[in-house]
Amino acid sequence: MLDKKNFFKNSFFNSGKFKINFKKTKFFFNELKEEIKSNNIPMLQSYEKNYNFDFTSETVTKFLKYKNIIIIGIGGSILGTKSIYSFFKYKIKKNVFFLDNLDSDLNYNLKKIKNLKDSCFIIVSKSGDTLETIVNFGLIFSKSLLKNKLIIITEIKDSILMSIANQFNAEVIEHKNFISGRYSVFSEVGMFPAALMKLDIFKFQNLRSLVSNKKFIYSLIKNVASIYTFYQSGIRNSVILNYDSNLKDLCFWYQQLVGESLGKGKSGITPIISECPKDHHSLMQLYLDGPRDKFFTFLSFRNKNTKNKVSKEIVKKSTKFLKNKSLNSIIEAQCTAAKNIFDLERIPYRSLVFKARDERELSNIISFFVLEILLLSRLMQVNPFDQPAVEKIKVETKKILLK
Repeated sequence: MLDKKNFFKNSFFNSGKFKINFKKTKFFFNELKEEIKSNNIPMLQSYEKNYNFDFTSETVTKFLKYKNIIIIGIGGSILGTKSIYSFFKYKIKKNVFFLDNLDSDLNYNLKKIKNLKDSCFIIVSKSGDTLETIVNFGLIFSKSLLKNKLIIITEIKDSILMSIANQFNAEVIEHKNFISGRYSVFSEVGMFPAALMKLDIFKFQNLRSLVSNKKFIYSLIKNVASIYTFYQSGIRNSVILNYDSNLKDLCFWYQQLVGESLGKGKSGITPIISECPKDHHSLMQLYLDGPRDKFFTFLSFRNKNTKNKVSKEIVKKSTKFLKNKSLNSIIEAQCTAAKNIFDLERIPYRSLVFKARDERELSNIISFFVLEILLLSRLMQVNPFDQPAVEKIKVETKKILLK
């Protein structure tokens, strides 16, 4: 996935500002690499092979018998897990359902689960007091339904979820207090559900080998230097053009990572997700002919599946170019066409193409994005691990509900 085509094109590679930023980014990367090797960034411990999970194979086996997995959480507590499920759902035999927002159609959505009794429930909240998570859990709560089927992933401290866990003898898996939500995908938060999906969770942890990979390092430094150069030049909208529906949840995870990590002190980069080729018929007009305040990431999967071809019955003389064309080849042609026009218009973009649907491929890009944000945070001089502004809304919501 990470090769010379991943770098931003049509950007400022030859400018003095980019060259300065490249050197500066390289310096910060070397600093970050040493911190990783010395285990000085606790947040990244779960990205390493020697990370010890707070669950055993026996715990996984205990819940493997259930056909349905229902996961309740919000934000970073669930977005990483959704990304994993969406990426691998073609081979996951279990039904996995996510309650990740407050939705008046909750009961309607639950009816889609054919056998609710054949389900285990995973409740995720670092604090154990997350409002939306507690509400959704309360709406489906049933003593008989949850008996011996409840797993709670939370910090081991006094909280609503710990109280519930003690009351109903739930399986408790510790959410380490040094791992925040949006960085938790390779911790217990994402890996316990992944284990129940029968994925090889030990193939996800490969950060140390990646930061020693010259191709990976060069790609990372050049991309970060480009993004920071855009940022300094007032180009602060990052648009993800996604050409594979199975990557949509990965886009949402990345959107949170960028927005919540870098949006500090009136600075930041605005991450925008575009579903393509659908958005060729709406937002693409703006992207091509609107203000030049955006840089783009093309996200796609190299799919060799030649099934799902256009019916011969509708292929006429005027549409003969569709003859024997598969759906995947048509989408790939639209993606390539967009890149060609971006080249002509000299609009900056990079192209990330997944070549395989396996644990290492997904792990590589997630680790890449995390390191990208950590380096950008150092260049922008912001703390990438907190989200102080969000806490204001939580406090205000509680005040209103207490009236």
